[in-house]
Order: sequence, then structure tokens, then C-alpha cells
Amino acid sequence: MILSLTRGLTLCGCLVMATTSSLLADGPADNQAENVRPIPPPGIDVDSGQLETLRTSIESVRNRWQQLLDAAGEKKQDTATAARLRDLEPEVLVFPRAVEMTIEQSIFYSPKAMDDAQRLLEIANDRIDRIATGASWAEVVGLRVSKEKQLIAGGYRSKIDDSFQPYGIVVPENVNAVDTLPIRMDIWLHGRGEKVPELAFLSKHSNDPERYRAGNEPMPQSAIVAHPYGRYSNAFKFAGEVDVLELRDYLQRRIAIDERRVAIRGFSMGGAGCWQIATHYADQFFAATPGAGFSETPLFLDVFQGEDAAGTAPSHQKTLWQLYDCPPWASNLRNLPTIAYSGEIDRQKQAADVMESALSEEGIELVHLIGPQTAHKIHPDAQQEIGRRLDSIEQQITSGVPRNVHLTTLTLRYSQMHWIEVTGMSQHWSAATIDASVLASQTGNDSQIMIECENVTRIRVNFDAGQWPGKTAGHIGVMINGDQVVDTDTGPLVASDRSLEAEFIFDGTWKVASDVAASLRKQPGLQGPIDDAFMDRFVFVLPSGTSDDPAVEQWVQAESKHAMDHWRLHFRGDIRVVKDTQVDAAMMANQNVILFGDASSNQVIARLLPKLPLQWTNDKISIGDNQVTRAGHVPVMIYPNPGSPDHYVVINSGFTFREYDYLNNARQTPKLPDWAFLDVTEGSTFRDPGKVISAGFFDESWQPK
Repeated sequence: MILSLTRGLTLCGCLVMATTSSLLADGPADNQAENVRPIPPPGIDVDSGQLETLRTSIESVRNRWQQLLDAAGEKKQDTATAARLRDLEPEVLVFPRAVEMTIEQSIFYSPKAMDDAQRLLEIANDRIDRIATGASWAEVVGLRVSKEKQLIAGGYRSKIDDSFQPYGIVVPENVNAVDTLPIRMDIWLHGRGEKVPELAFLSKHSNDPERYRAGNEPMPQSAIVAHPYGRYSNAFKFAGEVDVLELRDYLQRRIAIDERRVAIRGFSMGGAGCWQIATHYADQFFAATPGAGFSETPLFLDVFQGEDAAGTAPSHQKTLWQLYDCPPWASNLRNLPTIAYSGEIDRQKQAADVMESALSEEGIELVHLIGPQTAHKIHPDAQQEIGRRLDSIEQQITSGVPRNVHLTTLTLRYSQMHWIEVTGMSQHWSAATIDASVLASQTGNDSQIMIECENVTRIRVNFDAGQWPGKTAGHIGVMINGDQVVDTDTGPLVASDRSLEAEFIFDGTWKVASDVAASLRKQPGLQGPIDDAFMDRFVFVLPSGTSDDPAVEQWVQAESKHAMDHWRLHFRGDIRVVKDTQVDAAMMANQNVILFGDASSNQVIARLLPKLPLQWTNDKISIGDNQVTRAGHVPVMIYPNPGSPDHYVVINSGFTFREYDYLNNARQTPKLPDWAFLDVTEGSTFRDPGKVISAGFFDESWQPK
């Protein structure tokens, strides 16, 4: 569809949003794995006296905060004050953390950044003063009723690693975010900024509104705009993806945000993140506006980077591209109004063109706004048109859940769409699809759910309180793939609060699932691959002993340090580390456990080994029919923790992409599947933790294939 707009703007089947961003990964120069430039780039030289002044100010802020905590601790019965301080702590300590990390990594990029650092510490001190007087969250961060635009910078505590992650909020003029009336929120995903550490991000969002330059970022007239940091430059994947969802939830607990009126938007790297989040979480937003990002891996790297990834990547990596490549998930946009944007002469228009083709195969015509003779930025006419269309979509939002739902998934990590959830698959990394409907009747006494599905072995139906749209009492019939599994005499009962829940299992025929936890199996949140362990709370467990293989010992020491350093460097986190001798049942029970070493050096590995599908003897290492000699080799793997089956145990791996992949966000995909054997005699490289001898996936029962 081609539409004409004023001043020559054209529309062509999909809608999107945009922001200006400079991309540094821009061609074959970044394809040299032997000569990888550092990310983040090194900063300027800074006077040591200025750095010492900043360190003193950081210590002062933290001491002042500790004094508040100590005062609350002296009043042992005052649990409310202690809880309030913990709740507000990230809104203070995110600032000294940002300055500290900038000093630690030598990433001041201009003399002005020194002034910005001091100003952020002043904001922290001001917030301590407010908290000491009993101020509310809104008063602490400066949210107020105002006729002028407001900028707010702050932080929240991440569930993944307890780090204080930054965020920004823009409140347009005449928008009242303090009122109790529900308000719309647009989540804006920023472009790639290799020189935008926490310091620069927080400084931008705490500047004087009169000097704030939004560039191509949206400025709706009736909504606040939330800016997740996304844990730096990872295209809002992995921990960056979790950051977006955590910030949304954090703000919804503090501002009267209408959960039905949250939009996901972005441009450039943020456009890529928008495609990904829109296709994977299509039921959690009212609209999506992706712009000029990337939507898949191999074609984008070929067009943008001149890299033949499709011809060189091993088969398991090609399989894992499907985790974030959006075309296989495109049909989920049936659940989400989407507006795409591209500049007419922007190479990254390729992303929306790919999605247009994928959506066309699903019978969906993408609305694609094209900025005439525009490169990598948003055309002002398109900005206005996107805003108009979003407002129109917002006006059509209705209460209640949809009666017809479609879901496509390739992994149980993304298993739910509204009231239907896939809880078991026949085969991971092949598309599982569900089309489910509450059948309408002429009497309005709807009592039947019809489901059509493929590659699915378990289905959960879950209507929360007040959501069931059919008859108000009695049994509900369920038909799956043409078979009446339960009828209106035997099916699940509608509860008194209009909720409804049931689960069904396929073992040759569909039937009601009587025991959903009877056996070990891949299930939502417990399905791999290795990188999945780092999307929830985890702890590193280092060995207290020494491996009797010198090559393995040297590698374990180097690789565990690399994994910890690069979590902080790339995902901007705070690694929690313990020794194997410190691990107890409580520690195993509430988080994923990342183990480094072997049975001779790490007591936890030795204790768990008999319960894992891994044989690690004096002579060989084997998983199923795959084996290597023990000398100079290590296994890496993810598996449900035998001591805590709701969490993972990971052996000898951090997140699996490395320095080479930092240079282009499309490369930041899982590099190892559920398990692998590494030859570590020659150490690691910028691309691999060692020489990959073999690698593979466990089956749906967590057994070797």
C-alpha cells in the first residue's frame, strides 16, 4: 500500500517510530575478529586530582545514605521506614554508581562529563535530604503537577543482579503524571550509543527541560515517555530485554499508568529492540512503532556489514538466530497494531522490508511510513503521522481480553499470548502455533473454547479474575484440533470471580493434565539455551580448589574472570560471587547457579555431577553419544538444577557472545546451545571461549539427543 502525505511523505504498509543515532559498526572494518576495537571505546585523559575529588564525593553520598540506614536500624521496630529506604535506595545510589563505573572504566568522553558527574552526585545528595524529611517517591524524583515539560532521571534495583539500573522519564507539558487518573505511557528504546554510559544517559535525562534536545524521540501530547537504559548497547536483548519489562513494572507501581495504554517504540538499535519486543510480547502493548533497526541476523549482516554469516556460522548458531530473528514470529503481530518507519535512502530500511515480506505471508499488510530522501533519521512529517495514528489506535482500546488469540513461538521462553499458553512443545526451535477462540453464540451463553495447534504437547488456558467472556457459571467445553477433549458436562468450571483455568496434555490424544510436574521437561522459564540463565537472578560460584589439569585450571581462572568482567562491561551489572564452600540450600533455591571449574576444584560440581546427564571421568567427558578426552577439555552446559528444579545450573559459561559481537548488535545472539565441549588448550579468542569440538541441544525431556 502506497499512500501520499503532505510535503511528499509516502506510506507503504507498516508503522514505526524513530530517533537519531550514530552507528559505529558500519562495514567490513568491523569484521576483523583479530583486531577488535574496544566497546565501550576508551575515554579522554582526566586529571587525577579531579578523579580524586569525584571519588571523595561518591564516598560522601554513600556515607550519608548509610547514616539513614543506620538510623532506621537503631529503631528495630520501625520496619516500615527500613522498607521505605530500601525502596528509594536505587533512586539515590544509581548516581554514584554511574560516576564510579565511568571512573573505573576510564570512559569520560569530554571535559563536560566531569561537570555532569559532579552534578549527578549533587542530585543524589538532594534526594537524600528529601528522603530524610519523609518525602514520597514522586517528591524524591521531582515529579509534580506542572504546565512545563519535566525530565526525570532515576534508577531501580534489577532482579537479575541487584544492580541499580538507570532510567529516564519525559513528561510533556500540561501532562499530569501525579494524578490518580490512568495515563498512557510510551516506552522509547534508544539508538546505539557506544559513548553513552550511565553517566551520559542520566545527565541527558536530568538536564534543564529548556535545553533538552529530543532529536527524533517522540513527544506525545497526552502520554509520558519512559526511557529504559537497556543495559547499554545490546539492542534490548537478554538482560536489556528484561530491563525494558522491569522498568515498565517499576513505573506502573509508582505512577497511575493504564496498563492497557502502553506502547513500545524505538529507532535504529531501538527499532530493532522494538521489532523484537513487539513480536515476542505482542499482548503486552497497545501499539508498536519500530523504525530503522534490524529485524533478523543473516540478511542484515550481509547488507549492512558485508558479512556472510549465513555461509560461515555453525548450524547450532543458525538455529539460535531464531530466538530473536523476528520474521518467524511475525504472525504474532495479528495481536498488536504496528506502524513501521524508514528513511527512503537509509540502508536500514532493509529491516522493515524483510518484515513486510514476512507479514505478507501471514496475510498482514504492513503500514510502512517512508521519509522521502531521508537517511538514518525520522522525517518530521512521519513523526506527526505516527503520532496521529497512535492516538487513533489508543481511542479504539476496549476493556477485557480478546476472544480470538493467535500465538507463534519457537521456544517456551516466549510461551503466552493473552489467555493461552504453550507449556510443552514437541520440538524446540520449530514453530509452535496456536489459534484459540471463545466461540460466540446467538444466546450470548458462550460455553466452548476451540483450539487449533501444531508442535504443541501442553496447553494452559488461563482467564484471570473478571476476564472470562462467556457464560457466568457451569462447565466449559474445550475442543482441540477437532477433538472434543471435555464437554459442557465435564470441562473446567467458571469460578465465581469470572476466572477460568485448565491445562491439557497430548500423549497420543488430548486430555486434561492431571499432574503438570510429574517429570523433568522443558517448560516456560526452564528451556535453555545457556544464555537464558542470565535473564533472571543468578550467582557465580567459583572453585575453592585447583583442577588437576593445568590447562583446564588456567582456562577456568581466565574464563571466569572474563565472564564477570564482561557482565559488568557489556550488561553493566554487578556480579554476585561466592565460593563453592559458601553455597547452601537456600542459595540454590532462589536463583540460577553459575559454576566454574571441574569436579576436582568445585565442590558443587562434584556434588551435582551424579545427577546430571554428564559423565566426567578421569579419562573422558561425555553427554549421550558425544565424548572427548578429559585432558585439555571442558564441558559447558545448562540444565535444571537437581537441587532446585525451578532454576538452572550452568557449568563453565557466562553469556555466550563475545567482543567481536559487540561491534554490531545483530551479532549479539546466543553462540552456544544447551551444551558444548571445548578444547581449551589454546585458551579463548574474541569470538569463542575455546575451540568448539561439539555442541547440541537437549530434547524436550532434558535428555541428550
